[in-house]
Amino acid sequence: MKQFFKFMFASMLGLILTIALVVVLFIGAISAIVSSSQSEKAPRIVDNTILHIQFKKLIQDRPSNNPLENIDFNTFEDKTPLGLKNILDNIEKAKNDDRIKGIYLDISSLQANMASVEEIRKKLIDFKSSGKFIVSYSENFGQGEYYLSSIADEIYLNPAGEMTFKGLSAQVMFFKDMLGRLEIDMQVIRHGKFKSAIEPFIRENMSDANRAQISTLVNTLWDHQLEQISSARNVSTDQLNKIADGLLIRSAVDAEKFKLVDGLKYEDEVHSLLKSKLNLEEDDELNIIALNKLNKVKRNSQNSSESSKEKTLSKNRIAVIFAEGEIVSGKSRDGYMGSETIAKAIKKARKNTKVKAIVLRVNSPGGSALASDVMWREVILAKKEKPLVVSMGGVAASGGYYISCAADKIYAESSTITGSIGVFGLIPNMKGMFNKKLGINIDRVNTNQFSDGLTPFRPLEETERAALKDMIEIIYADFTQKVADGRNMTQASVDSIGQGRVWTGINAKEIGLVDEIGGLEDAILSAVEMADLEDYKVIELPVQEDPFQKILKGLSNDVRMQILGEEIGRAEYYYNNIKQVINSKGVYTRLPVEIIID
Repeated sequence: MKQFFKFMFASMLGLILTIALVVVLFIGAISAIVSSSQSEKAPRIVDNTILHIQFKKLIQDRPSNNPLENIDFNTFEDKTPLGLKNILDNIEKAKNDDRIKGIYLDISSLQANMASVEEIRKKLIDFKSSGKFIVSYSENFGQGEYYLSSIADEIYLNPAGEMTFKGLSAQVMFFKDMLGRLEIDMQVIRHGKFKSAIEPFIRENMSDANRAQISTLVNTLWDHQLEQISSARNVSTDQLNKIADGLLIRSAVDAEKFKLVDGLKYEDEVHSLLKSKLNLEEDDELNIIALNKLNKVKRNSQNSSESSKEKTLSKNRIAVIFAEGEIVSGKSRDGYMGSETIAKAIKKARKNTKVKAIVLRVNSPGGSALASDVMWREVILAKKEKPLVVSMGGVAASGGYYISCAADKIYAESSTITGSIGVFGLIPNMKGMFNKKLGINIDRVNTNQFSDGLTPFRPLEETERAALKDMIEIIYADFTQKVADGRNMTQASVDSIGQGRVWTGINAKEIGLVDEIGGLEDAILSAVEMADLEDYKVIELPVQEDPFQKILKGLSNDVRMQILGEEIGRAEYYYNNIKQVINSKGVYTRLPVEIIID
């Protein structure tokens, strides 16, 4: 027995030491990554340098500063997403640096929403205006990768490479049959014939109204992309549509035949081409610098365009507030925009005398009507004291539009999804599942007739349904009136373009929901002009939490989810989508359905 306890003690001690060692190594790896990024020095750039752009990581408006969220725990590789403004700034630096002669676009996997791609594409066009060249090469051009690369002076595809050119498709997932098998009945009250956020839970396919709006959406996006590609490649839009309809790009040779690429080359041959553009010999070394290496490089003020007044030492501040995710009450968390967090950030910018103007960067499908109204109020208060401009990202719909509508000026990209001015309530009736599937019966005692109202354990009574309908109509009337006031329109005209209908940025400008087609940089420059500033410095809000504090708070859960991998992450996305609807409180102003455009 004594030997047994000695054995158990030794085993436990060994296990504890092993765990301690893993923790030490883990924290050491994190510290090394953080220290490396913080101590990184500005690179030495020599003459005849090429900027190498690959975009191997996810592109976000504002990536998290928590290194734990961005580590592949299989390889301990840093997977920190790329920040959109950081990308735009670095391309601007390259444009104004005489030592950098051109850009080598080497993009095989582009992870970004359409609006971000649009903004980067326009920035690359601006780079070309300096007289510098852009050469693109890929082993596999997807449609997004090709659309971005189409602005290049020369485009090359690997001789054995592939290219996708087939048009756009919007896919919507429907859960009605699954919920029916579980004996769950989703009870819907809504205003707006296009307000189809609830359709996946009550239908097996798209309604005619929803199909009409999504058809308009994808066709507008596709037409815009065709026009841009046609202009860049001198191929008619009719011809491009014939190529897509017939799936005529079946090999690299076809891509060259139909003039979508300029030639078929291997990577070493493209490097030789770049050397020739720099008047280098074949044996000379090609000086290439990665885009992220310019992070530490300061702007060249002497070469910067006059429209760029951003100065590191300026006392004037432009506050860029990132409002991202589904809208909920309380504090922001991963994937969710909390009204408390964003309202405090707007208030902080309003009360800071150094902040001369505010840019609200909105990337949200909407969410809680109450939470949206809380943030809208802070926008109103801030607008009274200083210019406030909205920059819409990939999506700024429903509640995302609610918090935007009062701005002095609204910018959206051509491919931004916006509008969706509508309201709905969704109450699950899970009585059938509990009774018939689980054998659970629920009884109750009420002080009043509807004390247990809006419960998932029984169906709605007519009085409850009528009350909820009235609530939705009141909120919709309030929503449309606020849009009317903010956009200088009549409430009737807002209702005519509302009803939950979604619009692209192009259409939204035509009907008055946005003012200008443009991105984050355009919105910042507009705010600078409205504030009449000679120079400025951008600050970002909300202030991000210290990364090590975030690590300590969410260590075990984050590690678990990272180790489980992407497959569970995808399943969890759909699970959370259903869970969010079932657990939602109050009335929602949200984008109609989850639209996946490919």
